[in-house]
Order: sequence, then structure tokens, then C-alpha cells
Amino acid sequence: MKILVTGAAGFIGSTLSHKLLARGDQVIGVDNLNDYYDPSLKEARLARLTSHENFTEVRISIEDKDAMEATFATHKPDRVVNLAAQAGVRYSIENPYAYIDANIYGFMNVLENCRHHNVQHLVYASTSSVYGAHTNMPFSIHDHVDHPVSLYAATKKSNELMAHTYSHLFEIPTTGLRFFTVYGPWGRPDMALFSFTKKILAGEPIDVFNHGNHKRDFTFIDDIVEGVVRTLDNVAVSDPNWNPETPGSATSAAPYRVYNIGNSEPVNLMRYIEVLEECLGKKAEMNLLPLQPGDVPDTYADVTDLVKAVDYKPATTVEEGIAAFVDWYKSYYKI
Repeated sequence: MKILVTGAAGFIGSTLSHKLLARGDQVIGVDNLNDYYDPSLKEARLARLTSHENFTEVRISIEDKDAMEATFATHKPDRVVNLAAQAGVRYSIENPYAYIDANIYGFMNVLENCRHHNVQHLVYASTSSVYGAHTNMPFSIHDHVDHPVSLYAATKKSNELMAHTYSHLFEIPTTGLRFFTVYGPWGRPDMALFSFTKKILAGEPIDVFNHGNHKRDFTFIDDIVEGVVRTLDNVAVSDPNWNPETPGSATSAAPYRVYNIGNSEPVNLMRYIEVLEECLGKKAEMNLLPLQPGDVPDTYADVTDLVKAVDYKPATTVEEGIAAFVDWYKSYYKI
């Protein structure tokens, strides 16, 4: 197939693009390589893709309406995976307009072009952050998520609502994936594992929020990408059992689906740090700090529906995943 991937120079997008190319798909990789974090890392991810004959780079922003229309008209993708977004819970407090531009207006451009270019299936990134103030564990896609605690989460919930509208009005199959704390090689510098590794190796203290009492459903990048590919191949359809008198939030009479995608085995943050210390052979000095605005104490994915739909089977332990990240980090930074 010909698949357009937005955010192709990003952590998940670049790894997904490799997977798609390896199985014989053509990939149109859209990314603006912005400076939210080190653009040289994005360039390095992209350089691993551009050497492939079936990869086409398109360096634009999804917020650019005209450029997006031209890209769809030129390349005519069969399917689309939208991973481009302004990410980060804490940054959304400092720079809220960036989230409206990329995550709302940009996603609108994706939807409109899927509508006008007969895209067979749109898979898009949502987030575990949509569960917000929920404390009922594990988080279920059948729970209502109407109490976000960050603008980032609110924009991603908005994406799910916008996608449903387009599925309902125009019969566009859409599937949203609520990602749970993705980590691994080629990861994002603003995420905990990356920043912890950098600071521990430099002998600097790490900031540990909520005094280390977080639990996170850490999910290894390869497990995430396998789930995305399986979902992309499993085109969303109308749910024949959907009842408008008792409307479920994860399916619809329209060709619409939402799934959790996570490891479904939460790990205490202090254990996560302990494994990192073991892999680095060095102890961390910690600044224990209170819970940050916008953060949630715990995440835990109920992936039952995704398992049923695509036989999703995350298999990587944090011990294996962190070791793989540390090996990559030392190799990439020549340590």
C-alpha cells in the first residue's frame, strides 16, 4: 500500500515507517522537523529512512492547509497514520496555542484531505492523558473521558470527537489509539527515560515528580508499532451492536474505533529508575518533587478490545526495554 505517515521524523513515526517499508509498503513521510526538541535527532531518524527507495520525504507542517492539499493530491495515499502533534503535558501549560495549531487545526487538515482523497483508513494518535482525573484502574475505552487535566489531553479528546464526526458524515473509517508512555531507542529527549539517562551519566540530579509515587504503563516502542500496523490493516467498521439509547464511547454506528495501546502492566517510577541505574552501572541523585500541574499519578491500560480486534500482544519487559534504550543511547552519543 501507499501510506502517508505524519510525524515521520518523530519517535513513533520513524519507527513505524521502518516497519512499513520493511514489509513492502510505500511511505510518504510528512514532518516539519520543528525545534520542540533537538532537530538533529529528528534529522538522524529521517536519514535512516530517506535512503530507502520506497520512502518519500515531504517537509511541511500539517497546519499548512495548501501544502497538505498538494501532498495528498500528488501522492494519493491509500491509508494515513497521523502521528504529527504538539506533544507534552507540561509544555501545554506554557505554550497552549501550539497545541491548538498542530493538534486541532492540523488534524482538521488531515481529516479534510482524507475526505476528499478517498483514504481507506485513518489511524491517529490519541493519548492515555485523556483519562485525566480518572482513578478507576485499569483505564477502559468504555469509560467516559470528560475531565482532562491538561490542554494537551483536551486536544487529543477533541481529535477523537472530530474523527467520529467525519466517520459519521462521510463514512471515513477512523481508528484512534490512546498511547501509554512509549519508550525505547530513538526516543524523545523530553521524556523521562531520555532525560534521566543524560543526567545520571553527567552526574546531575534528576527531578522525580510526585516523590516517585507514579505508576506508569511503560510500553516499548516495538510493541507500540506492531499494534499500530495491525490496527492500520484492520479497517474500522460500523459496530452492529451499537445502541443509541445506551451509546458506547469506543465504537459507533459509523466506521469508528478507539483503542488503548499499552503494556497493561504498570511499573512504579522508582523501579523504572532502579532498572535504569542497573543498566548504566551508576546511581541516580534525585530531587523528589510534588506532582506537577497537568500530570496524573498513575496510568494502566485495559487493552482487552485491542487484543480481541488485532491479537495485540505486548511482550517487552521494562528490564529488556530499558537495556535496549541504554545500548542505543551509548551508541548514538558515542559513550
